[in-house]
Amino acid sequence: MSPPDAHNPCPGIAATLPPTSLILCSRNRPEMLLEQVLCILQGEEVPAELVIIDDSDLASKQLAALVPDRPCEIRYVWNRSRGLGRANNCGVAQARYDLLVFTQDDVLVSPTWFGTIVRALLQAGPRALVTGQVRAGEPETKGGFAPSTIADEAGRTYEGRIGRDVVYLQNAAFFRSGFQEVGGFDPELGPGTSFPSAEDNDFAFRLLEAGYCIVYEPRAITYHRAWRSDTDVMELEWNYGRGQGAFYAKHLSLRDPYMLKRFARDAAGHILRLPVKIVSDRPQMRRSIAYLGGLFTAAAEWLVRRRRSSASSI
Repeated sequence: MSPPDAHNPCPGIAATLPPTSLILCSRNRPEMLLEQVLCILQGEEVPAELVIIDDSDLASKQLAALVPDRPCEIRYVWNRSRGLGRANNCGVAQARYDLLVFTQDDVLVSPTWFGTIVRALLQAGPRALVTGQVRAGEPETKGGFAPSTIADEAGRTYEGRIGRDVVYLQNAAFFRSGFQEVGGFDPELGPGTSFPSAEDNDFAFRLLEAGYCIVYEPRAITYHRAWRSDTDVMELEWNYGRGQGAFYAKHLSLRDPYMLKRFARDAAGHILRLPVKIVSDRPQMRRSIAYLGGLFTAAAEWLVRRRRSSASSI
């Protein structure tokens, strides 16, 4: 499958890019993973190396043996681990270069994506993370939908406590120095863990707290494949709530009410709309209930874990 074409946003700019590592993590989606790899290799520009961290039950012999006809080294690592946060960290540990670009297996990149996001990162500098558009792909199944998308055409820069989550790891780039300064991704967060989302939100929040900025570059375009069906909606909302609840709880502090206010605003926004949804939109009501259930249970579990950990260290 090929992504829709995209207009070249950088006419007249030399094609040469500094050596860059593109990190692509996957688990048990071999066909999508292969299609994304081939899509990356068909881009106008390619990374010096493509680091594939595959947590699948079975290794991909095809990818392990793949030798592209482009100047891009394929480094396939069958990791047999669990958790996207942990896989991202493994990818950075394997990467040879200090410019790091991330995408995921259920995404297809536009032909100009790689060069665009790398140049945006070089312009933003080492104390920045760059993210871009994640457009919804065409439905690939009945009722197919793509979550976690953004198609805003206006670029912007975020700094400080912005009160929301703006990074999409399907489309992100940063320098290794930023990763090292904030301590990488939390291995307890992300798909494959008990708190199966928000590993990107947590990482971005810690960067902002450390004084970094987040640059949204709308000309860097990827497409989130609409392979999930409407039967996946409830589980997805529960998982999003679980990850977000753990993220909020991780950063809760009695001395600093910022994250508590974010938690309360998020929960209240869903709760206050429930009466309207009961009357006018029952499917949305059920989605909100699933999200809230995940949110509160995960926050409670995280706080209990923290208390037990503190008690055992005394």
